[in-house]
This record gives sequence, structure tokens and C-alpha cells, in this order.
Amino acid sequence: MAGTDEEAVAAADDALYVLTAVLLTPAKFPSVLGDDYPEACAALGLAPLADGYGLVLGQDGDGARWTVVIDDVSLVAVAIASWDCGMEYDLSPDERTVVAALPGWPLAVAVAAPNVPAPHDPGPEIAEGPPLAPPDTSVWGPAQRRLGADEIALQWAMWREQLDDVAFVMPGSSSDAAEPADEGGEPDEAERGEQGARQGGHSGIRRVLAEARAYVDSPPPLGRVRSAFAPGDARTLRADGPGWSLVARTDDIAFVLLDDEPGEVLPVGRGPELPGLLEALDKMAVRPS
Repeated sequence: MAGTDEEAVAAADDALYVLTAVLLTPAKFPSVLGDDYPEACAALGLAPLADGYGLVLGQDGDGARWTVVIDDVSLVAVAIASWDCGMEYDLSPDERTVVAALPGWPLAVAVAAPNVPAPHDPGPEIAEGPPLAPPDTSVWGPAQRRLGADEIALQWAMWREQLDDVAFVMPGSSSDAAEPADEGGEPDEAERGEQGARQGGHSGIRRVLAEARAYVDSPPPLGRVRSAFAPGDARTLRADGPGWSLVARTDDIAFVLLDDEPGEVLPVGRGPELPGLLEALDKMAVRPS
């Protein structure tokens, strides 16, 4: 990618005011950039190295946006952990760890460095190519769908408490979406028809679960299935595929988001099949080191 030459690296590394940093590894990467780790790397023009990268986003003395890619993943991980705990941490990458300096930012950054011009892309005489820019999330699509799945994983308890276990209709297959129980007596004819259709299985959910099962037999690109910490002995699972995202707890239910259904979050009851599928996915998933 343009902007990785020595001139660009020197320009970005000279008095870079660090605003934030993120990890780009098989187990943890900005999912807005892609459904898997290689796809996220490709969005930045980087080779998908096994150990991954740290991305340092900042501004130079002229206010220009730069994304400095380093191979010292541990340094960035420590910085992020410190910031998350409300501690100060001076993230100053060693020049020897710099892999590339890319113009622009691949993610939206809401803050700016003080006492420098407002954030702007570096000029073509330095960048020598189009700058990075965050994916468009103003309309529903893959990037927005993946961000939605991120939010569910982060706020699992809030999403889960909206569904009571008794509200699940389980006709015997995990391919059925969670269905609200009728608390007002017998459903009318229209409601019975709708429930019958839903109990027959949501076609999008059936497709997602079938493709997720296929991952168990034929491993997908690295990072398509990730396992992260959850309370107790459970794990939070995240799986993505063409047009879909799945978020689940290994001891609970799953949520599915589809490109074809803008803004919809589809719950999936455990049933007889989901527990086994989640267990199998967890065994093959990439985990943070």
C-alpha cells in the first residue's frame, strides 16, 4: 500500500501524537474491517502474519492522520489494558518495531491531539496514495452488521435479559428463532399463522447454522471463529461468514445478524443441537494468548 515507504514512516514517526491503539491479531481485530483476520489485514494492505500487529493511531505535528503499524503486539496490548483501567501509559513504539506508516485512519476516532491543527489526511506528496478511511456504517451492510455483533458481545447481559427462557418456543430444532410466549390467552388466527411459519425455521438462521457447522469440518479463514472470556465457565463465541454474524455464550443461546435483514437481531434457542455446535466451534476457535 502507498504510504509505507521510508519517507512516510519518517513523517508519521516524527512527533506522532498517539490518540488510541488497537490490536490486529487472529483472535482480536477490528471486525468492522472484515469477517476474518486475513480480510482485516487486506483492508490495510498488510500480510496476515501469525503473531499479528498493533495499530497506533495518531496525528503528526501538522495534524495529519497516521496509522503506524508495529509488530510489538505485547506493547500495544499493555497500553490498551492500562487505558481500560484508567491508567496513563505512554505508548512510544521503538522505531525498529515499525512495519509501516499508513496515511489516514481505518477506524473512526472521536478525539484529536491538542495544540495541533484539526485531523486531516496527509498530503499526496507524503502519502503517495489514497489515505485509509473508516468503512461506511451509515447504512446497513457488512460493516454495520459486524459492529452490531460487537455490541451484543460487549453488552450480552443487557441483550439477554430482554428474553426470558419461557419465551422460547422449542419445537425440537436449534434452527428455530426464539419466539415470544403468548401471555394473553390463545393466539388469534393471524398469530397462529405467524408462529407456525416461524416454528418452521427461519431460513436465514438455518443457513447460518449450516455454514457454522461446516466450519467444524472445513476450518474457515483464521479469525472467522473466535472465543473470548465470559463469566463462570462459559465462553463468548463470535463467528462470521458471508452476510452473517453470530454471537453466543457456550452455556446459553445465540444471536444472529444478517445483511439481508437490516437492523434485526434474531435470537436462537438452545434446543437439542445448538449446545453441541457451540462446543465444537469453541474447540476450533482462535483464543487470545
